[in-house]
Amino acid sequence: MEKIKSSIIMDLFTHFIVPFAILTLLNLKDLTIKDRLAGGFGGISIDFDFLLFAIGFLFPELFIFTHRGITHSFIFGLVTAIMFIFIISRPGVYGIINYIIKKDVQVEFSWKSVLLAYFGVLTHLFLDFLTTGGIPLLYPFSLTRFTANIYYYTDPVTTIAALGVLIILYLRLDPKYKKIALTGFLILLISFGGIRAYEKMGALESQTLSDGYTQINAYPTQDMFTWTLVESDGGGKYRVFTYNTLNKVSSNLREVNNLTILNGSYESGQGAIKYANTLPEVEKFRWTSPHTAINATKTGSLWNVTYTDFVGTHYGASELSVLVH
Repeated sequence: MEKIKSSIIMDLFTHFIVPFAILTLLNLKDLTIKDRLAGGFGGISIDFDFLLFAIGFLFPELFIFTHRGITHSFIFGLVTAIMFIFIISRPGVYGIINYIIKKDVQVEFSWKSVLLAYFGVLTHLFLDFLTTGGIPLLYPFSLTRFTANIYYYTDPVTTIAALGVLIILYLRLDPKYKKIALTGFLILLISFGGIRAYEKMGALESQTLSDGYTQINAYPTQDMFTWTLVESDGGGKYRVFTYNTLNKVSSNLREVNNLTILNGSYESGQGAIKYANTLPEVEKFRWTSPHTAINATKTGSLWNVTYTDFVGTHYGASELSVLVH
């Protein structure tokens, strides 16, 4: 839970600054500070999905109510933006915010502010699309998570830079210095993304598939030069290792079977797995895992079905076990 909270807080900095910076640097005469704030607030609105955790906890089948869940889609992102702008435009709400930060952050509830807030939502969705784990962009039509797997969840350097820019925006400085800070941050973000995309391609192209492995995927780590590579033979087994693009060295090599059934018949084990796959906690685990290895072990009259995320690119535990009759 602490990991989720800290990641949300760090993301808020960047997700506010990016739409605010774009709207500021466009230098359109009809965009006021309130309009730019609406864009920034829209950028952070969908990360308040942590308020929905209780729903997902009380009703496991609604696992979409989680961080980077229901609000991180085109349709519900718009719904969230409308609700968020409506709430923070209430006098009692923005009055409290203004009192705490000693700044006027009042926005109006209008179609213009809602559209600008949705622009902020779209920048947020794009940035999260670049990160590992993915987001359900097409929900409720599809639960599929989309990701470019270029960034890790959070980048410490980007986070620190974003915080620095927020401080500059808060201070009473000449507007030209604030524009310089905003420009510099966007250049930093684009540059890091470009480097990561280049390094990912380099990591993939450096490998030669062999021993029956026919597919390969690369997953980012916090180090832009270190990637987790997963080779697959099409469904039976995986070869997983870490590759550093600077020194061209592979490490932590291991092979993982996609399915293992022990102490019982194959048919009975498959039946237990089929039932386990319908359980809400299993559906959620597999939804957040790019690859899942399954181990079914018969113990007495029960099957212990264990699901393992051997890549480890999602929040929470990397393993889940359920007992099935």
